Amino acid sequence: MLQVNEIFETIQGEGFFTGVPSIFIRLQGCPVGCAWCDTKQTWEVQPDKQTDFGTIIAKSGDSELWCQQSEASLVAYCLENYTAKHVVITGGEPCQYDLVPLTTLLEEKGYRCQIETSGTFDIQATPSTWVTVSPKIGMKGKLPIKAQPMTRANEVKHPVAKQSDIDDLEQLLVNHPVTDGVEILLQPISQKPRATQLCIDTCIQKNWRLSIQTHKYLQIA
Repeated sequence: MLQVNEIFETIQGEGFFTGVPSIFIRLQGCPVGCAWCDTKQTWEVQPDKQTDFGTIIAKSGDSELWCQQSEASLVAYCLENYTAKHVVITGGEPCQYDLVPLTTLLEEKGYRCQIETSGTFDIQATPSTWVTVSPKIGMKGKLPIKAQPMTRANEVKHPVAKQSDIDDLEQLLVNHPVTDGVEILLQPISQKPRATQLCIDTCIQKNWRLSIQTHKYLQIA
């Protein structure tokens, strides 16, 4: 059983799979505490906010409501209601959960799986699951970035507001090297012009990639 905050179909707006039609499964609970987080409604698992799956799928905006749902029922719902074949498992911090059952069932039905994680928990998923580590360094929760998710990463998508954020990433890559061929992407926080220009300049200098949150510019989920 998983604690689910929402499930919906949209276009992946950032990272390696930008532009790909995707089903998002957002799980409840996150101890990381990012100051700029745009899904703070997923942080706490409050018993009085538990509801049923029907209420969750009918959500029209952000809320702290969540439900318990089995992996099999989530996959069945995707098959019956959506056409996208790319599934993004996010949060919250999804890697608090063992995601092997969910990713296994999804792949058996022809889906490609992607996990978006802060890198503060070990990855438990199928070997072919695409892992996006968006490392959250020095956040309120004081959780360290672990070596296992960095080694497992297919892409590292780092949020940037200022030069020190890039410095932190460079030190992290020294402490926890990624495997050859892993994509390194810089993502400006909140579309700030100075952060965006800093990311552009750094990507050109280091031959990294720029990740823009296109869904926010397009004003879609």
